[in-house]
Amino acid sequence: MNPVVAVVFASSMACAAALARDRVLTLAADRREERMLQEFPTIAELLALAVAAGEGAVGSLERVTRLTTGELAAELRRALADARAGASLVGALEAMARRTGVAALSRFVDGMAIAIDRGTPLADVLRAQAVDVREEHRRRLLEIGGRKEIAMLVPVVFLVLPVTVVFALFPGFYDLSLSVP
Repeated sequence: MNPVVAVVFASSMACAAALARDRVLTLAADRREERMLQEFPTIAELLALAVAAGEGAVGSLERVTRLTTGELAAELRRALADARAGASLVGALEAMARRTGVAALSRFVDGMAIAIDRGTPLADVLRAQAVDVREEHRRRLLEIGGRKEIAMLVPVVFLVLPVTVVFALFPGFYDLSLSVP
């Protein structure tokens, strides 16, 4: 085999492998973010219930992370570990929001940080955040449903409708061909 061809082939395969791996990692990150978004309303409601029951921010986070599993719960556990290691709770939560890259989680952390710093009722902020995420998820499902509805029209228009027209017109054309001498 020609050495130049071998080098070009090897380098092109290395580039293809790097691009494929990048695509796989991107898809895995997107799936992880989607799982976090699905878990988020439930965890926010649990946090709101714990805060409304009288626990503080740290206590409610500890209780919820102890009772739940999943990607978001693991990130919250990591943020609590950072807070126990010496970082402020708000700083640890903001670092978690930066790590995840989920916009709804960033808004949640910002609302929680403002509530902790200013002393506003944390339970109301957490409930409002959970409602917002549920509404966003519902909107996204409606958009996906609208796109799927349009995609379902393609087989109807190009397959079912022409067959229906042929079945409707065929007897008439057949009668015409029989009656014409």
